[in-house]
Amino acid sequence: MNARCTYGVAPGALPVFGHALPLLRDPLAFLSTLPGRGDLVRIRVGPVRAVVVCDPGLTREVLRDDRTFDKGGPLYDRIREFTGNGLASCPHRDHRRQRRLLQPAFHSARMPEYAEVMTRQVTALTGAWRDGGTVDAADEMLTLSARITVAAMFGSEADDAGLARVMDDFTTVVAGIPRRALMPAPADRLPTPGNRRYDRARARLRAAIGLLITRQRSGDPGTGDLLSMLLAAGRDGPDGRGLSDTEIADQLVTFFAAGTETSGSALAWALYLLGGHPEVARRLRAEVDGVLDGAPAATFGHLPGLRLTAAVISEALRLYPPAWVLTRTTTDDTRLGGHTIPAGTAVVYSAYLLHRRPELFPDPERFVPDRWIAAPGAPQPPRTAFLPFGSGPRKCIGDVFALTEAALALATVVAGWDLRPANGRRVRPAPRLVLSPHRLPMVTVARAGGG
Repeated sequence: MNARCTYGVAPGALPVFGHALPLLRDPLAFLSTLPGRGDLVRIRVGPVRAVVVCDPGLTREVLRDDRTFDKGGPLYDRIREFTGNGLASCPHRDHRRQRRLLQPAFHSARMPEYAEVMTRQVTALTGAWRDGGTVDAADEMLTLSARITVAAMFGSEADDAGLARVMDDFTTVVAGIPRRALMPAPADRLPTPGNRRYDRARARLRAAIGLLITRQRSGDPGTGDLLSMLLAAGRDGPDGRGLSDTEIADQLVTFFAAGTETSGSALAWALYLLGGHPEVARRLRAEVDGVLDGAPAATFGHLPGLRLTAAVISEALRLYPPAWVLTRTTTDDTRLGGHTIPAGTAVVYSAYLLHRRPELFPDPERFVPDRWIAAPGAPQPPRTAFLPFGSGPRKCIGDVFALTEAALALATVVAGWDLRPANGRRVRPAPRLVLSPHRLPMVTVARAGGG
């Protein structure tokens, strides 16, 4: 973009802390005020100075040039504490090799096989519900996504007790990462209860993944699961080496984190939004009933007919994008929007911010799935400003996997159940590493012929 864009400064910075307090108190509200300050807005978090990109065109520039705007900044420093040098967090110099080795695991030809796992897991989960019972839909969808991710990674299902322990530790780590990103470096080493819980949970998760790799190496090699493909990856690489156990563990932790949180969050928000919009829910039930034609669960072959289902998921991702804020770091002095950005600057972009700009998405606060299935010739949403999975060379490798999972799960739930809000309270998003509902109690009402 050659035009010179506005460059502002966020007000309210405090000595020492900068803007850390409003970011900790209500980061979504703070971000929402920034477009009024300019296309590029300077903020400060402790000693770290950053530039927030509020313009969609400038955001595309940042995401296209992953060499100049490399994965980095306080948030990625903390993510790497957990995921290591996995695909989602590795620097530019490592990304191309990793992406090429991992891409076969997400080839479109593999989706029907993954879809069978997804259908089986959602059927098992909803089969445990009871008519008139109450579930926390946020926890249920997170558990479902975790089960699907584990089955896809290891070719086997997780036992309930083991998965519960992993999810407890995972929740602790995911909740701790944003807080630690806003924490001055020495503070993360203090022996506080929160730091100790975080360190213990992170160590147990890495140990659990390491044990699964060891068991897989010593057993019969599989062929269809992600771990088996990772164990074989690299033999055709430029250096002729297979991936080390550490590299494999980094990828598995990365895929577990991304696969569990992203899909689970999207599904939970979709169910919440449908609960507050009965007319959309009615239309969705009619679509699912017509496409499934009496089948108890959605399968890969049903996906082309589930247009409203896909639109509901897209609209949930627009309103509540899982990766709501991310950072990059400039590797050289560069120009952005006509302004010089020095090397080493933290650059922040937010899908949440862009998705709620009214000039991009009219009436942005409303849940309007039909905006994604407009009639031919009618205005379409700007896909270049729709970033639930990022964009450019670092776009999420598992985006099709996640969308397939969400559509199959939502259609299967709708086929058998009406989920109704257990109370009239507005659910507030919890801006952790992923933008998730804090709690989502819903009553499970079995539909005639389903459940």
